[in-house]
Amino acid sequence: MAKKLKSAFVCTECGADYPRWNGQCNTCGEWNSIKEVKLGSNANTPQSSGGYAGSRSEIQVLSEVNLSQAQRISTGLNEFDRVLGGGIVIGSVVLIGGAPGAGKSTVLLQVIANIALQSIPVLYVSGEESLQQIAERAHRLGLKTDHIKILAETSVQQICRILDQEKPAVIIIDSIQVMFSDNADSAPGSVSQVRESASYLTQYAKRNNVSIFMVGHVTKDQSLAGPMTLSHIVDAQIVLSSTDDARFRVMRSDKNRFGSVGELGFFAMESNGLKEVKNPSAMFLTRTDNPAPGSVVTVLWEGTRPLLVEIQALVTESQYGNPRRLAVGLDQNRLAMLLAVLARHGGIFTANDEIYTNVVGGIKVSETSTDLAVIIGIVSCLKDIIIPHEVIFMGEIGLNGEIRPVANGYARLNEAAKHGFKKAIIPKANKPKQKLELIEVYPVNHIREALEIFDGLND
Repeated sequence: MAKKLKSAFVCTECGADYPRWNGQCNTCGEWNSIKEVKLGSNANTPQSSGGYAGSRSEIQVLSEVNLSQAQRISTGLNEFDRVLGGGIVIGSVVLIGGAPGAGKSTVLLQVIANIALQSIPVLYVSGEESLQQIAERAHRLGLKTDHIKILAETSVQQICRILDQEKPAVIIIDSIQVMFSDNADSAPGSVSQVRESASYLTQYAKRNNVSIFMVGHVTKDQSLAGPMTLSHIVDAQIVLSSTDDARFRVMRSDKNRFGSVGELGFFAMESNGLKEVKNPSAMFLTRTDNPAPGSVVTVLWEGTRPLLVEIQALVTESQYGNPRRLAVGLDQNRLAMLLAVLARHGGIFTANDEIYTNVVGGIKVSETSTDLAVIIGIVSCLKDIIIPHEVIFMGEIGLNGEIRPVANGYARLNEAAKHGFKKAIIPKANKPKQKLELIEVYPVNHIREALEIFDGLND
């Protein structure tokens, strides 16, 4: 008699599990998101010649583990290599997600074509598109396809059996949401199927030392669909998204066991595929010839490099009793804090004004080095003063009005100087030890000093 499979109740939004069904998830607060899933049996897990499932593990002494650097394979795209931390680590599993039309399948087809040119065996597994559709895309992109092997299959057990025969070094799974495993008694795309399929493929990758790229879908809030355990299973999680200008794509590393988290790669979508953007700062600095008050430039530090962005602020008299405060690309709560500091320590009150801030280009800012630029942009619009094009601002602002230093200040100044900026208002702690030739530095300790220098720029 067959052994009855055990079941569990899992939230489809956050992946939390419960012993019984609940109407609301206590972890994420969503209603009617808890579904019953069948738990797979280890007895049904097949073994391969590589022993990726059910094989015996050996105990090692930590000091005897080989510390040699992990081998990497270049994708042929420097921006992609940067996001991955220097290339594809052999034996790693990478999950890449994005909205429909973002270019996930396109960039992976370009990558696998570049790898095939290095005489490295590759395999593209498609569960959504037909082989003819993939061939048509490759032809449109002008790729050399003589050494690219493709497969239309959705069963992970069957895929692994074929992998044992073909022995590819790099595999594309497009996509993980349509794959299914015999160990889960549910429909493809369900929480249990995605978890079981991803786990099965990851075990194969680790045991057989092959690299796997999994394409993932995203939800309406641009987060990767599927259980939270999917993020824990993979080695790296990458999201490909478009900017406000539909021509450009931004690739961000949300998780990476072999590189920096938060690293960004920039691409331009062209008729022959995604092309690297060599100078991403210029991409976000498309400033008009007729500057307006409230527009200010600052330098972010994204991953391992500086990035110049433009921040715009709009201050207008409130038409209603409750003034709005809206931040696009910035933290809404931090904007409220900066306005309070501006009133308390800068003597500029905006309680009766509506304030809107925006990061040009659609990029999202997570660091605090933009505080001074946001404040200056608000004051510029409030006083109707145009900020000169050659001036840049950066610095974190504390609750007492002090301007705190930012990381990698010297590299940020060099990036600003390369783009023609002549003056920089920065925290005093970031003042370079040697005078810079191309840019004049104004070090400040307090928000009052920064506002005085700002007023003097237009005298």
